[in-house]
Amino acid sequence: MAKVVSFTFNAFQENMYLVYDDTKECIIFDPGCSNPEEEAKLISYIESNELKPVRLINTHCHLDHVFGNKFISEKYNLPLESHKDEAPVLAWSEKAAAQYGLSMQPSPLITKFIEEGDVIEFGNTKLISLFTPGHSPASLSFYCKEDKFIIAGDVLFHSSIGRTDLPGGNFDTLINSIKTQFFPLGDDVVVYPGHMQSTTIGFERANNPFL
Repeated sequence: MAKVVSFTFNAFQENMYLVYDDTKECIIFDPGCSNPEEEAKLISYIESNELKPVRLINTHCHLDHVFGNKFISEKYNLPLESHKDEAPVLAWSEKAAAQYGLSMQPSPLITKFIEEGDVIEFGNTKLISLFTPGHSPASLSFYCKEDKFIIAGDVLFHSSIGRTDLPGGNFDTLINSIKTQFFPLGDDVVVYPGHMQSTTIGFERANNPFL
């Protein structure tokens, strides 16, 4: 069984995730660690639990999700993985940081491309890549069928959805992504979002004012 652990980092209160199983292999999703204290907190958890990071994945490449890409990539010698159409978003991240008066270490480029339907394997766990654009041009979400959860990036939140006013965002596209990619998975599937607390597809289907 896979375990999902979240850390809330940086000025945007972004949730990054470690997903690991009994083999101790883990995937690092959306490392938002933006300073030495946050980096130390993440590394302390990895080391104290004897985890072995084997993949570094961005669900999408907005600023708040990529602060720690360089640090994680270099520390664990991992290439950055995401959808190829997120590359322009990633290229803008340093300028976006400057607009907020923030600094960041430049992210490595995406060198391993993930497409819709790809199976992401590590340890004894498999995640299926879902194409969920709308918040960003080519956002990906990662569904674990066996353990019934999704690493959802900024697609769906508790009683809310990802913003669609940034470049490449589109409200209708986002709603379509949620209804066609998430809703068919079942009401008991847990959604781990890029901000705020976790939720379930069933709760959002019944209560989300945008849906």
